[in-house]
Amino acid sequence: MELSSKEIEKILNLAITLKKEAKQGFFRKLLKDKVLAMIFQKPSTRTRVSFETAMLQLGGHAINLSTSELQLSRGESIEDTARTLSRYVDAIMARVYIHEDLIRLARASSVPVINGLSNNYHPAQILADLQTLLESKGRLRGLKVAWVGDGNNVCNTWLIGAALMGINISVATPKDHSPLKEAIDNAKRISKETQARIEILEDPIIAVKDADCVITDSIVSMGFEQERDKRLKTFIPKYQVNNELMSKAKSNAIFMHCLPAKRGEEVTDDVIDGPKSLVWDEAENRLHSQKALLCYLLLNEDEIIKNFSYP
Repeated sequence: MELSSKEIEKILNLAITLKKEAKQGFFRKLLKDKVLAMIFQKPSTRTRVSFETAMLQLGGHAINLSTSELQLSRGESIEDTARTLSRYVDAIMARVYIHEDLIRLARASSVPVINGLSNNYHPAQILADLQTLLESKGRLRGLKVAWVGDGNNVCNTWLIGAALMGINISVATPKDHSPLKEAIDNAKRISKETQARIEILEDPIIAVKDADCVITDSIVSMGFEQERDKRLKTFIPKYQVNNELMSKAKSNAIFMHCLPAKRGEEVTDDVIDGPKSLVWDEAENRLHSQKALLCYLLLNEDEIIKNFSYP
């Protein structure tokens, strides 16, 4: 929500350039002596490793901090933690449960704060997804993305990302698992300018019709483990992405999943391991898109122009 379409385009173009250079073994030390503090309330594989590697390859440093290691665990306020960290580091990435905690952190911080995931949104993931879609299809505007499954934080962010980039999106979820109303309302508001089509449905077959990309995520997200049995009965088999459902999309449709995947639940092995799956490219692009995001936040416009052929 805090990025414009043009800003996202700049970040994606920068990510693609940095990725090409990385494949050639070239790493620009653009963030030399910069430090990123990473706060984790939730477990992480991709978020932690990709951000830490990004800072290392850009010449900077990342500090991994679990909340149990911080004075937060002993009652220090989020605001005081933010004010203190702001005196030490150049940016903060936080992976939290409650989205309001992230907002409080950002309001009190004098350095950029990146949402590494909250219960409401996961923007770092969607930047990587947009990069993967752009690399695969050569464009974003006018494509159709189908989301099948739980209307969770990733889905919420996809609605906004799609609306901003002029991507048509059809979301198919069970009735009581729709995306966040705030996300739907913002996506529909943005789509009035970008002409993106926003659909919230219950039928996955209708959602995937003519889709260029089919996306899903875990049925049982972190924090909802106590609902596992109930959720499995609600979602399977209707909302499982399998070869039969993929066959209803375009013949050249791709499949994406932010991972970790619960194989045999929201997706079958033959889809996630099949020829249409780009989940490993998608996972890799967390590294490149986050490098670009860090550069965008920590370098001024002149520095980016100096190092690259576009702003």
